[in-house]
Amino acid sequence: MTTRSLIFLFFLCILSIPSLAQHITISGYVTDKNSGERLTGAVVFIPSLQVGTSSNTFGFYSITIPAGADSVDIKAAYVGYAGFEQRIGRGQGMSLDIAVGETKELKEVVVSAAKTLQERTQMSAIDLPIQTVKSLPAFLGEPDIMKAIQLLPGIQGGNEGTSGLYVRGGSPDQNLILLDGVPVYNASHLFGFFSVFNADAIRNVEVIKGGFPARYGGRLSSVIDINMKEGDKNKIHGEGGIGLVASRLTLEGPIKKDKASFMVSGRRTYIDVLAAPFMRGSSKGGYYFYDLNGKANFTLGKKDHLYVSGYFGNDKFYFSDKSSENGNSSSFAAGIKWGNATAVGRWNHEFSPKTFGNLTTYYSQYRFSVTAENGSVTNGASDDFLLKMVSGINDAALKYDLDIIPSPNHYLKTGIGAIAHTYTPGAQTTKVTNSGGMNMDTTIGQSTIHSTELDAYVEDDIRFSAKLKANIGLHLAGFQVRDKFYTSLQPRVAVRYLINEKMSAKASFVQMNQYINLLTNSSVGLPTDLWVPSTDKIPPQLSRQGAVGIAYTYDKGYEVSVEGYYKTMDNIIEYKEGAGFFNSTTSWEDKIECGRGTSYGGELFVQKKKGKFTGMLGYTLSWTNRTFANLNNGETFPYKYDRRHDFKVAGVYTLSKRIEMSAEWVYGTGNAITLPIGYYQAGNGQEITIYGSRNGYRMPSYHRGDVSIRFSKEKTRYTRSWILGAYNVYNRKNPFFIYQENGKFKQVSLFPIIPSISYQFKF
Repeated sequence: MTTRSLIFLFFLCILSIPSLAQHITISGYVTDKNSGERLTGAVVFIPSLQVGTSSNTFGFYSITIPAGADSVDIKAAYVGYAGFEQRIGRGQGMSLDIAVGETKELKEVVVSAAKTLQERTQMSAIDLPIQTVKSLPAFLGEPDIMKAIQLLPGIQGGNEGTSGLYVRGGSPDQNLILLDGVPVYNASHLFGFFSVFNADAIRNVEVIKGGFPARYGGRLSSVIDINMKEGDKNKIHGEGGIGLVASRLTLEGPIKKDKASFMVSGRRTYIDVLAAPFMRGSSKGGYYFYDLNGKANFTLGKKDHLYVSGYFGNDKFYFSDKSSENGNSSSFAAGIKWGNATAVGRWNHEFSPKTFGNLTTYYSQYRFSVTAENGSVTNGASDDFLLKMVSGINDAALKYDLDIIPSPNHYLKTGIGAIAHTYTPGAQTTKVTNSGGMNMDTTIGQSTIHSTELDAYVEDDIRFSAKLKANIGLHLAGFQVRDKFYTSLQPRVAVRYLINEKMSAKASFVQMNQYINLLTNSSVGLPTDLWVPSTDKIPPQLSRQGAVGIAYTYDKGYEVSVEGYYKTMDNIIEYKEGAGFFNSTTSWEDKIECGRGTSYGGELFVQKKKGKFTGMLGYTLSWTNRTFANLNNGETFPYKYDRRHDFKVAGVYTLSKRIEMSAEWVYGTGNAITLPIGYYQAGNGQEITIYGSRNGYRMPSYHRGDVSIRFSKEKTRYTRSWILGAYNVYNRKNPFFIYQENGKFKQVSLFPIIPSISYQFKF
């Protein structure tokens, strides 16, 4: 189907919206009964009319139904909460706020939501409950959202010691990671071992791998939409934990009861404190990271709400040494620092029971720096040297979104936005001073680049019949950089056919464009990656993805989905042979190659959502390749993270009210790497290495098992838990990298079995 045909079909559907003279609208907000916090993605359903919807990011829902003399039952369901049911009349429209309470029993929720699961047009999307994240085994006792996401089919992380997610053959920069609607450009702490998202501060997580709605743009491979808690409007309470390497604390409560609330959360490691006693003499050094989340929300009236939130986090590695002897002295200091900062304000307004608007303005920053200083005094003469390299990206944005529900058969979303990007692709500052009169202060490298990204979208979730629904949309984008202006029109189509009330078939096709790129230096395990824009020399990335699948819901709480996909990616970038971050004398545009990628495969996902035992199983069979004209002699080669087989299983068993056990096991085909196959002596006697085909060798397969057990006890004023766990419980020596010594290849492994213990509390 051509783009013009899709545009024509979209507007034909819009024009087919029927008259609403004989209809009424029920609208309102779905909230947590205890805290007053609005719930995202709650299902609201009228069984007798087979009409349903879900609450948006701000808890707003709207259902338009035929007017009539008889009454109907309206139901609501949200995972982890007791179901809601109320009988309403159909004589006239009404405002109905729905409050649901938490429950330990999921049976009612699952049964209520089972019929509406198949109603959803969206495919390749999974909502990940935060309670599930907290129940799974955690590395060193720290619950991690990004590690939990890696348990889903089609999604994998790099090996231990690397960061980033690889979704359906894409690279880490192709993931749009949003925190309260703001892009986060580096989601990792400690070189990928932890994520920047403190689970105690998070309300909900949605992961989309394909079939992207038109409201999302700017990335090729996935959307990870994370929202922070809003804060309890009724009472102050908190939670936290103390582990082997980090502690955290979250507080929330009312600023003004029922009108305004706050949430603040902090986390810090103390690896540097633990390492201090082992430092010798005058040497000092260490590593730490911290996170700080904050959010406040204000009810300005029945129809207006204001949210203000922010995130600040940094990693810092540092080392210094001083020595002196006979009046002479020397000193050395080095450090690496990187981190994110975000700030966002959102105002939403309910124009009518059928129209909801939201205005967002935000700022996002990612910054990375490397510093080295050396000083000496010899016989009264001083000599000082400073080297500093800095890179990063800043965003300032403004956007407006509208939800419009004109009839039972249409749910429209539309919006516009603008982002001002500022890139620092890598600047190197060198300062040298000495007693001999030398004074040098030089900055070389890449100059700051500015660009502007514009977008607009419209999408409609259309019900053609009880069995057939479709989401049809268009995403328009423009990108201004230097004297170049790129434009793109990106069609999005998703179709759902209800085979019966338990089974549905789904299909989607999407086109995505990406105007920013991440230059990844694979030769070092540091976050020395550079964010750079498309330019007149570097065209935007482009992907097209088609997917088909079947979803099935079983009465006993099982959900099964099978999907197949095929994705192409054009204008993806990679460093040329031998190029890297630390060569600042060459422009980054001259260091890279543009190429093409393909990824295709099948995914199986099984979930059990109720009962004493709950869990998930995912399996992916896939092929991912890259082709660059000037790499590997122009021949296609496997992507580094091409994994033929990727298998994950995780389960949680509630033995009693006080004891909960969990375990997970992961298996993946080994990464593809390039190894030398021989040597020869050049005419000058230099030994030259001969390499085989790019990524032509496979590392041994990766597999690992983790376990944990939680002991909880309710006290008078709080609940406390002790969590015992073990990472890599059977001590698998997984490959980190392979090197050659004395003509033999040797493998380096990073982590043996690592036990952990942590203490958690909630009051």
